[in-house]
Amino acid sequence: MILISPEVQQALDANLPIVALESTIISHGMPWPQNAITAKLVEDEVRKNGAVPATIAIRDGKCLVGLREEDIDYLGQTPGVWKVSLRDMPYVIAKKLPGATTVAATMRIASMAGIKIFATGGIGGVHRGATETMDISADLTEMEQTNVAIVAAGVKSILDIGLTLEYLETSGIPVVTYGQDAFPSFYSSKSGYQSPLRMDTPQELASLLKAKWDLGLNGSVLIANPVPKEFEMEQEAIEVHILNALKEADKLHIKGKEVTPFLLKAIAEHTHGESLEANIALIKNNAKIASQIAVALHQKL
Repeated sequence: MILISPEVQQALDANLPIVALESTIISHGMPWPQNAITAKLVEDEVRKNGAVPATIAIRDGKCLVGLREEDIDYLGQTPGVWKVSLRDMPYVIAKKLPGATTVAATMRIASMAGIKIFATGGIGGVHRGATETMDISADLTEMEQTNVAIVAAGVKSILDIGLTLEYLETSGIPVVTYGQDAFPSFYSSKSGYQSPLRMDTPQELASLLKAKWDLGLNGSVLIANPVPKEFEMEQEAIEVHILNALKEADKLHIKGKEVTPFLLKAIAEHTHGESLEANIALIKNNAKIASQIAVALHQKL
């Protein structure tokens, strides 16, 4: 049920540093061909920093760990690719449907393959209005139990960041921001919240991961890596676009897992592509830092 690419299998056999990458960015995060181009650039960033990329997706009834170029192109331009979270995995695999994996599904498959570090854009979390809708991402519940560290540009700014941080604290998931005290909010290096923890080098972060898992403390660590300064957007400006997009989603009765891709697309349109540029820059930056952490962790094991 798991099909590992030759490149990733060789890295596993040789105990080399590996970084898992998710595939929803390819099918649900950006338009073609920008999605496929970005996915390949992110893989190149991982290799450039001393690790092996393992982009994860589902196709023909298999969990793919490491994609061929043709798989990336297929996911990038084929309509109807499933956005696969944990609840969808058995159905999509049984029906042999094409699926792009979310943070939760990518974490689970990475863990099954023996990969410890994962780079993504931003994690899912507690949605705005969750006190009424109970809309909480499966990313958070998966992080409670899966020993895969996530490098992300914080929590997606379309979510309730404060409640997400509270949830992570309740679940015992360490939240560490790389290189600053403020917790980032995806498009911006600030969110209005302080980070619970701060570390300034990949070596420090690798030591934290080793200590956590050596103690038998299961679960993830969220490593928040701020968007590069030259690409960040003003928090107040992006908030206006988010509120407008949320109103539009409500008017169109868009619910569940369709909300996030709708909001990201609407924000990209309203910012004339500026948010898309920021999205690409932060994902590449996360892949870079994740690779450096994977290398540092490999040296400690």
